[in-house]
Amino acid sequence: MNSSSQSKKPADVRMRGFAARSTVDLAWAWLDSQTICMPSETVPLDGLAGRVLAESIVSQVDVPAFVRSMMDGFAVQSADTAGASVYNPLSLTIAGEILAGQDALGVVRSGQAIRIMTGAPLPEGADAVLPVEKVQIEGTKILALDEVTPGKHVGRIGEDIGVGVAVMNIGRRLRPQDVGVLSSIGVAAAQVVRRPRVGIVVTGSELLPPGSRPFGSKIVDANSPMLAALIRRDGGLPFHPGIVPDDPNSILRAMQESVDVVLVSGGSSVGQEDHAPSLLAEHGELAFHGIAMRPSSPAGMGKLGDRLVFLLPGNPVSCLCAYDFFAGRAIRALAGLPRLWPYRSVRAPLSRKLVSVAGRVDYARVMIVEGRVEPIAISGASVLSSTTRADGFVVVPQDSEGYPPDTVVEVWLYDG
Repeated sequence: MNSSSQSKKPADVRMRGFAARSTVDLAWAWLDSQTICMPSETVPLDGLAGRVLAESIVSQVDVPAFVRSMMDGFAVQSADTAGASVYNPLSLTIAGEILAGQDALGVVRSGQAIRIMTGAPLPEGADAVLPVEKVQIEGTKILALDEVTPGKHVGRIGEDIGVGVAVMNIGRRLRPQDVGVLSSIGVAAAQVVRRPRVGIVVTGSELLPPGSRPFGSKIVDANSPMLAALIRRDGGLPFHPGIVPDDPNSILRAMQESVDVVLVSGGSSVGQEDHAPSLLAEHGELAFHGIAMRPSSPAGMGKLGDRLVFLLPGNPVSCLCAYDFFAGRAIRALAGLPRLWPYRSVRAPLSRKLVSVAGRVDYARVMIVEGRVEPIAISGASVLSSTTRADGFVVVPQDSEGYPPDTVVEVWLYDG
């Protein structure tokens, strides 16, 4: 290669973003412009828990569809129990029995009672149910030991859900009890948002597979099991074929898998074996590389064909931070979930100063001790145990130099 061709060689893209790092807000703006909800798919009832509705569900039936007993006891005419008590028992004749699932045969006339079970249809003539514990049975008769008013212990048609009622709205992530309600109104399947398929590309010749025992200079891959769990939490389907060798061809093939999102963990910085940024720039679009934040400053993102690609640092805490800030935000949006943090937050005062540097966003792990926020760390990107000791994290904005003691801060909690 002659000197003129050497002078035209493009600069290494791995250094481009580190000269002037992009802000988190700029990265979010680009990311949000690239993510729309995945198309819908039909899923049967037994697979709906945890899925996001792509349509609102309107009931086509009444629940209950008939007037029914809400107690085990006796269907009666309430007027026949007026004044009844332990000291003034009133006698009624047992005129039959109705079990749950049976048709309401027989008619309750004045002075009569029909034994009835919870959920059974109320017979004609009855307007209340006298609970079994308020009755003394004597052969073919009962003694009413309490009085009931009209409608007492009776479930009315449509009392739970009425025809035409919107039971659940589009965008709802279905809980187990939601699936039970859908079953109760006869829903056998529903349209839900297709879960994005997320490829996990973990590189590093020093890595051993998850579940291995570390030895010598080898370390065990902690990022892929953590990322897989985060992806499932955020509504995605993780795909991890195994650790990828530190060579460009292997990494490129892994990045080109048939998925919706690619997470590259490791090989995303500026070292000799950090090939992912260059590969993304050469074969797709490297939109951002280098973010003004700590940890996770080597994070990057772009597109390879139709896939969103995220370059996550190999250090575990940085990997977690970059995932939550960027990749998780995108996966949640694709899965039909809110983009914002999937954590609940609390506000509490700082026990001591929380130090930061203006010009970057800081992700500070904290503990809550006796109602006060105790900073653990901002640095220490490889110390994953700091996140297990932490109750959550505080995000310090880029225009802040931190907070003095007793400042009330918002803590995003890892649990719940």
